[in-house]
Amino acid sequence: MTEMNTLRTEAFADLAAIEATVAAVTEQRELGKVSFSMLSESAGGLTAETITGPLTQAGIAEESRRGKFTLHSDEPVSLLGTDTAVSPAEYILKALAGCYMVTLASLAAARNIPLKHVALTLGFDIDLSGFLGIDDSVRKGAQQITVDVHIDSPGTSREDLEDLIGALEASSPIRDTLANPVPVITRLG
Repeated sequence: MTEMNTLRTEAFADLAAIEATVAAVTEQRELGKVSFSMLSESAGGLTAETITGPLTQAGIAEESRRGKFTLHSDEPVSLLGTDTAVSPAEYILKALAGCYMVTLASLAAARNIPLKHVALTLGFDIDLSGFLGIDDSVRKGAQQITVDVHIDSPGTSREDLEDLIGALEASSPIRDTLANPVPVITRLG
């Protein structure tokens, strides 16, 4: 299990900014069309170096993000890597954790639920016999992904927090991407 923590005493999200974004996208639906991009190259062995590409919104590329962030990946030694960076599976968990934090903060702000502390414990369970070709009946990817959400929200009932978690599952774009089939098109360039 991987644990991700965030601690704040102020509001996690600015409700006015959220409402302004919703209004802008409602008025100009093309603002809701966003494409993220990255460029990844082998860094030797099982490692990869990946940089951010431009963010495109409403058909306009924001070039300032090109190469702004660099991510490295590897595998643990027990999985034939050199353990010099986080694994691709851990990046999936980080992506889900990051999206959950954004979504949870936005939903809590809209519901006037105070968040003092949020911690996520995430797990990615895989049976490598599928990937390794040992058993064709075993899925090659994750068997399941788990997220335990711990919220410190003074004065908020457990029922309201459970409702918030239900809305979180229903609203998170990364959870939706992981939980539902999405076309992944791989082409030789």
